[in-house]
This record gives sequence, C-alpha cells and structure tokens, in this order.
Amino acid sequence: MHHSEGTKNSEIRRVPIIAEMRELLERLRQERPDEPADARVMRITQSELAMKAAEKKTGIAHLTHHDLRHLFATRCIESGVDIPTVSRWLGHKDGGALAMKVYGHLRNQHSASMAKLVNFAPTESNIIPLTETKGRPTKTRQQGA
Repeated sequence: MHHSEGTKNSEIRRVPIIAEMRELLERLRQERPDEPADARVMRITQSELAMKAAEKKTGIAHLTHHDLRHLFATRCIESGVDIPTVSRWLGHKDGGALAMKVYGHLRNQHSASMAKLVNFAPTESNIIPLTETKGRPTKTRQQGA
C-alpha cells in the first residue's frame, strides 16, 4: 500500500500498488543507489520532462497528470475493477457517483462485449438429460455431479 499526504483534501489516501508500478518504482530507485531510501523516486522536474517526452513520442499536443489519472481510471474499469473501488482510489467521497457519470459508458461497453460471449447453443457439456416421473420431465443426476 502507498499513502499520499499531498492530496487535494489533505487527507491520507491508501491505495494498493499495482505490480507494474512497484517494478517501475524499484527500477527508478535502483538507478540512484546513492540517494537515501526515503528520497522521492521522481522529482517534479523529472515528471515534467517525462511528460514532454511522452507528448513528442505519442504526438499528443499537451499531456497532463490529469490525463494520466483519467487513463488510469479507464484502464482499471476496462480491466474489470468496479467503479466504486476506482472511485475510492481516485479519492472521491461520493460512493462512485461522479466516476459513474464519467466512466459509466465504459461499463456499458464492457457489458455489451461480454454479452457477445454468451452462447446458448447446445454442447455436450451443457446438456442435462431429462427423465420422466409420472408424466413430468425431471433432471437426472450426472455421474460425479
């Protein structure tokens, strides 16, 4: 877990560190072995330079930390993280109402793509044999079920 004391509302926020982020932070730390363990991993000027380099590389006219925040939330939701959880990670205190307004369409798109995976065509694994008991069909127990 990581906590940030520099939040907009000055409250401590705890969020899990995603594995790829941990690897990046550890790599950045290893690049400066002479610095104290509690030194910032990336300074503001380094972040600004990295953003400018990303703008050039991607062809994006202007990239901000808020764009990256939006990208993070989008990727989380597209990966299946529920909106209330993403909302808490972003520091929202409205139970996900704002995040639902901003990112709700992603859930609808994901739902529509998941619906395409549903298949009701009969296959050997989804057929349950029926037997009749006093004129009414009943399910038979399959071996090992």
